[in-house]
Amino acid sequence: MTPYYNFSISLLIVAGIMTGLLLLRKALFSLSRHLAKKTESEIDDLLIEGLEKPSLLLVIALALYISIRLSGLPDTYTPYAIKGMYLSLVLTMTMGIANISGKLLAYFLKKAELPISVSSLLNAVTRTLVYAIGILIMLNYLGVSIAPIVTAMGVGGLAMALALQDTLSNLFAGIHILAEHTIRVGDFIKLETGQEGFVEDISWRTTRVRMVSNNMVIVPNSKLSQSVAMNYYLPERRMVINLPVSVSFDSDIDIVEKALLEEANKSAQEVPGLLSDPAPQVFLVPGFGPSSLDFTLACSIKDVTDQKPVMNELNKRIFKRLKHEGIEIPYPTHIVQMKNIMTR
Repeated sequence: MTPYYNFSISLLIVAGIMTGLLLLRKALFSLSRHLAKKTESEIDDLLIEGLEKPSLLLVIALALYISIRLSGLPDTYTPYAIKGMYLSLVLTMTMGIANISGKLLAYFLKKAELPISVSSLLNAVTRTLVYAIGILIMLNYLGVSIAPIVTAMGVGGLAMALALQDTLSNLFAGIHILAEHTIRVGDFIKLETGQEGFVEDISWRTTRVRMVSNNMVIVPNSKLSQSVAMNYYLPERRMVINLPVSVSFDSDIDIVEKALLEEANKSAQEVPGLLSDPAPQVFLVPGFGPSSLDFTLACSIKDVTDQKPVMNELNKRIFKRLKHEGIEIPYPTHIVQMKNIMTR
């Protein structure tokens, strides 16, 4: 037989084994997905999702291994083929777990009922740890000493820390924000500069806040950790809104108070987002204005996003009720006294 003929036969063997293994892989994953649907746990679904693409690498390695064993090569090549199979298996598992590390982390945090939000920073740290563990396992199997590598990383890490002070400052500030739980992904916050919106993500360098206008505010983590920010979702989403109402000095304050409370209690049953518990309250505060009696109606709402719709509906209902009761809503007025100065 000619070398060309032997090479062609080897290629046909590899192609045939590869095709068979790919069909077997497809059948196994189809069966696994079918069985996973019958279980309540989400872990099996996540593992199948994460391992499906990296398993192609394992199929290639297995096909080459079987081809080597069938090709009649000397036994001296067998240990190398076994090592290649083991490394491919470790790499496949590492890539698969790294691909779904964020979802797995979110699943376990939810199970443990820990108030930690999964951000891109946490995902990046988790993926890095998974890959680092996988690489260390492979190096250990190959007999490579990791002590010099760790030493080199320590020296190199010190040099990088000096060169990347701002970057590391943002990185550790982001870790601090995540660990402290004062600002979480999904929270509605207001920055000291006045912008407010939902926290979309906390990455290794910045925190992204999506404003109600659908614009994105990008804040460096180091600046956010040092600034004063209001979190509307802590300690809970429910909040109190204060609605100012001004009436004429000639109005009966008892009738005004009764009308405001009745409208607020009625609206709590009809207006989405407005709560009846705790009950609305009316205060003659701030009290005596320049040209009016100034009341404050305090109501509870479910979420900060309900604030404007609720205030809009309450304002309309209160205006109609005051008009129905004959209670005047005064215009700002100023009294100017003119003195007639007689001159000689």
